[in-house]
Amino acid sequence: MPLLPRRFERIKSVLKRRFSDLTILIENVEKPHNLSAIIRSCDAVGVLEAYAIFNKEKFLTFNSTAQGSQKWVQINQYKETTEAIKVLKQKGFKLYGTNLNPNSIDYRKCNFKGPTAFVLGAEKWGISKEAASLVDEHIHIPMRGMVESLNVSVAASALLFEALRQRQVANLIPESGEGMNEETYKNKIFEWAYPEVAKWCKSKGKKYPELNEKGEIIDDLPRTEKMRY
Repeated sequence: MPLLPRRFERIKSVLKRRFSDLTILIENVEKPHNLSAIIRSCDAVGVLEAYAIFNKEKFLTFNSTAQGSQKWVQINQYKETTEAIKVLKQKGFKLYGTNLNPNSIDYRKCNFKGPTAFVLGAEKWGISKEAASLVDEHIHIPMRGMVESLNVSVAASALLFEALRQRQVANLIPESGEGMNEETYKNKIFEWAYPEVAKWCKSKGKKYPELNEKGEIIDDLPRTEKMRY
């Protein structure tokens, strides 16, 4: 089925407002409800890609809470904490780990306007000692009740929206695709518009076909692949 023009315009509109320098790293968050809520918040804020450490032999699973947001936020999955953190640091992210201790900082006093990655841990245990030793800063969300922490998905939402608020105040909100480089934008718009064709291209090691202004595929494709869109 051809991509409708209004659908393509919607895809472009959302993608142009995505951040490539704001992300979240979740460590062994297994409950589908929490995982789904976190990814939904990522989509709402405009996070382009999220990261997950999931070292068990099964795939990340979502439920209806996600509302399909997992289609629009790429999740890069790793089995080792050190590997994921190394990747983020190589990309220039400053890592903020949620970890209540005498040296942790009130999250509202931090500067999230630069490349920022929030590291949150499993529902019961929080981030691992390994992750705590590797992050750049320890932060916490102040509590006034008997319980000392928020649900991991609620904490993720609070942190992401604080980063968004800071960037809005500083006029750092992308509106025309400036939140990512040109190559990333070009690849993402094709993946969002034609996910099945994108999978086929990846499996064959082929570059994505060009799109015209209407979102139509210009290059020739095998007939079987044309039937996918």
